[in-house]
Amino acid sequence: MLQGHQSWKFDNRPVIIGTSTVVGPEEGSGPLADDFDIIHGDKILGQDSWEQAELVLLNEACKLAIENAGLTKEQVQFFIGGDLMNQIITSTFAARTLAIPYIGIFGACSTSMEGLAIASMMIDAGYAHYAMAGTSSHNCTSEKQFRYPTEYGSQKPPTAQYTVTGAGAAVVSNSGKGPVVTGATIGRVIDMGIKDPFNMGAAMAPAAVDTMQAHFRDFDREPGYYDLIVTGDLAEVGYDIANELLAKHKVPIEQTIYRDCGLMIYDREKQPVMSGGSGCGCSATVTYGHILKKIIKGEYSKVLVIATGALLSPLSFQQGESIPCIAHAVAIESGVN
Repeated sequence: MLQGHQSWKFDNRPVIIGTSTVVGPEEGSGPLADDFDIIHGDKILGQDSWEQAELVLLNEACKLAIENAGLTKEQVQFFIGGDLMNQIITSTFAARTLAIPYIGIFGACSTSMEGLAIASMMIDAGYAHYAMAGTSSHNCTSEKQFRYPTEYGSQKPPTAQYTVTGAGAAVVSNSGKGPVVTGATIGRVIDMGIKDPFNMGAAMAPAAVDTMQAHFRDFDREPGYYDLIVTGDLAEVGYDIANELLAKHKVPIEQTIYRDCGLMIYDREKQPVMSGGSGCGCSATVTYGHILKKIIKGEYSKVLVIATGALLSPLSFQQGESIPCIAHAVAIESGVN
């Protein structure tokens, strides 16, 4: 049901009954390694291209999420997926293998929560019994498409982020045991005129704060309602800017714990990841792995995940366009009443 201006309240409390996370070697060497289901030892995964390797990540994540939900793929009515590749080819090719009715979406790095919001809306409204949301990214496919091929060896500035090699999927149901999705806030496109593709955190931070404020306004809540608020992949630069903007707008974020997936997934003192992590796989693997496990264990009761995305393309960058950004928020709570 519509809540306020741009949010949905899910009265039927869709349940996340199964998730899966699959990551590459750098992510598997980071502080959240114990929370991932599959860790690959190399980025190529025995494939002939980086793009094929990313497809393996998403295929594995979707298959395992369905298994962890205790289902077969024939029982899942809809797959909502997207990624960073042109024409979202990773998700589309995964849907080809899954043979599940497919809705392709693009929200750049915000795709994880965009997909979960749509899947939850379908379940809450009775349009499906089981819906799966999934997304992926790969460091080398993303660098190849948006910046410079990895083989080029170009030097990156400290503001740059390191695209996560990983995939995450979640199966949502109208019944069962697990964390529940209680609401979502769909973000607006925010463009502050930034054109530097090596400074995505600064570009995305205003969108994250705008969506966060909209969520609090629509649900008449303050940050303290949640045990944890986490943004998707602002990393160090964007996280600092977001905190400055929250202070400027007098949002009492100090009421809760505020963290960022891009700062959680890597050990920046030991790993050469510049400002921190990014990519569709960043918020997906941190949320479906680390955060949901914390909720299931009872360490968190209510969490707000705000995934952020930079909506540029190689063509728009080459033509001198600025970088429009968006953020989508999903409220996830313990299934225990």
